[in-house]
Amino acid sequence: MEPISVALLAALAGGAGGEAGRQAWATLSELVRRPFRRDGSGDGNSDGDEDGDGNTGAPTAGSAEPELVRLAAHPDDAALARALSTALAVRAAADAEFRAGLVRWHQLAGSPHTGDVHNEISGGTFNSPVLQGRDYSGLSFTTPAPPRADTGTDTPPTPD
Repeated sequence: MEPISVALLAALAGGAGGEAGRQAWATLSELVRRPFRRDGSGDGNSDGDEDGDGNTGAPTAGSAEPELVRLAAHPDDAALARALSTALAVRAAADAEFRAGLVRWHQLAGSPHTGDVHNEISGGTFNSPVLQGRDYSGLSFTTPAPPRADTGTDTPPTPD
């Protein structure tokens, strides 16, 4: 598994990406907070969990939760983003279930190129605004009103 991008982690922690970014960060947080199961432990209780419910009440060493919390508090700190990326890689190496979840998360969160737009204009004369891009909102253009149709005659409409 390739490491999770430091830039991606920092951007998501800082709220980039709007609602999709917030959802990606929340999903990563949920994944990290799941019980830490080291491969080969057999019973899954290698984390000090006495009742077997997977929760000791405190973050398990190597769980990546402390790094996640620190980056959430200081999203502009690249060193914290690097520390989280490293902690995620270490946990993924030790926990197969976490690794599978992290790979799924990374595929979804790390693919910003959904809904690409390819605009092309060729030939012709354009007498109105032409926009090329994606996801416009709050735009308005001042253009002349269309000509008024003169009902009852066979003459073409005339501008006022």
